Parts: sequence; structure tokens; C-alpha cells
Amino acid sequence: MNGCFWDDETGEFEGFNAYGYDGEDLIRFDLKTLTWITPRHQTVINKHNWDSDGNSLFWKYALTEDCRNFLQLYLNYGKRSLQTTVRPSVSLLQKTPFIPVTCHATGFYPDTALMFWRKDGEELHEGAEKGEILPNNDGTFQMSVGLNVSSVTDEDWRRYDCVFQFSGLKDSITTKLDRALIRTNQGSSFGLYIGIAIGAVLMLLVVLVCAVFVTKRRISSGL
Repeated sequence: MNGCFWDDETGEFEGFNAYGYDGEDLIRFDLKTLTWITPRHQTVINKHNWDSDGNSLFWKYALTEDCRNFLQLYLNYGKRSLQTTVRPSVSLLQKTPFIPVTCHATGFYPDTALMFWRKDGEELHEGAEKGEILPNNDGTFQMSVGLNVSSVTDEDWRRYDCVFQFSGLKDSITTKLDRALIRTNQGSSFGLYIGIAIGAVLMLLVVLVCAVFVTKRRISSGL
């Protein structure tokens, strides 16, 4: 393995060239001393040969100048995609009225994002439960944060909002805590109950029809 690490903010740079076998380190090049270092006696001969072959300056140049230039070149090529941000869609979810309201954001990129509940503009810590950032199948991400509203009065709902923002950016998406915006399962439950009621009525009609048919047959047989 050979390559380099570079921090464009601090200027810290490190190059490496190392060999291994079967999961164990065999020998590596040290940029500070320009010599080869090995922890195993099997490669001591290689160390002495490579130290004396005159290629130390070649590896120094390859791991510093060449690698740094290629790294900067590839970063410039990928800067547009690496720095692209995709804003999420944010929803308020609550399966039943007796559980916390979840502020859910999905479809955002990159994953360096923050999400939290606020009350009167101040971030909440008590009563709020943050979830992990999870990947979506399309390469974007999702996250959520819950808010316990069991002790929140109707008058105080307007004091709460959910905030999503990318780390290091001032732009944010703010969603007010509003019952009209909350998506619940109540509609689907109501439909389920209606379906059950209709099914029961149909079953009752079938039973009545069968009873009438049997009664007519008995009357016909008696005659």
C-alpha cells in the first residue's frame, strides 16, 4: 500500500509506502529517516538492500510531491460533487396521539447535518430524542428527532419548532409544531374499521339469504 494524507486546513501531510503479507506488516518506508523499517527478521535482508540501492530520494519525491499533486488534482475534479448539498423533505409524523411527535428529514446529502427541536428559539434537550443518521438506497440520508408532547398544552404548541441544518451552514429548514401538518395513522385506521364494518354487514346479509333459502326449501318439502 502506498499513498498520502493531506489536510488542506492545517497543512498536515503524511506519505506512506508499506508491504504486508497474510495480515501482518513486513516492511515500510520512513519518510523522516529515508530508510526502510521492518519488524520481522525475514525481511531484514530486504531492508539492507533497499537502504543501499539509492532509491530513497525517489520514494521521498513520489510520496510527497507526486502524491500531493495528484491528490490536489483529484480533489479539484471532485470538488463540485463533494461540496454539493441536497436539501431534504421534512415531515411531522405521529402514529397515534399518545406517542411523541417525530420530525423526520429524508433525502439530504451529505450526512453532516444537525436536527433538533426548539422552544421559543432555544434548543431543547429534555423531552427530545435524537435518532441516528441512516443511509437511503439512493445515496442520500435520513434522520429524525422526537418530541414528547404529552405535557405540552394547546396554547404552547406554537412555541415549538423543528430545525434541520447542514453543519457549518447558516441556512436551515424550520418546521412549526402544528397539528394540521402531522401525518398520522388515524386515517388508515378509520378505513380499516369501515372495511371491517362493511364486511360484517355483508356477512350478515349472506347469513340471512341462506336462512331464507333454507326456510323456503323446508316449506316446499312440506307441501
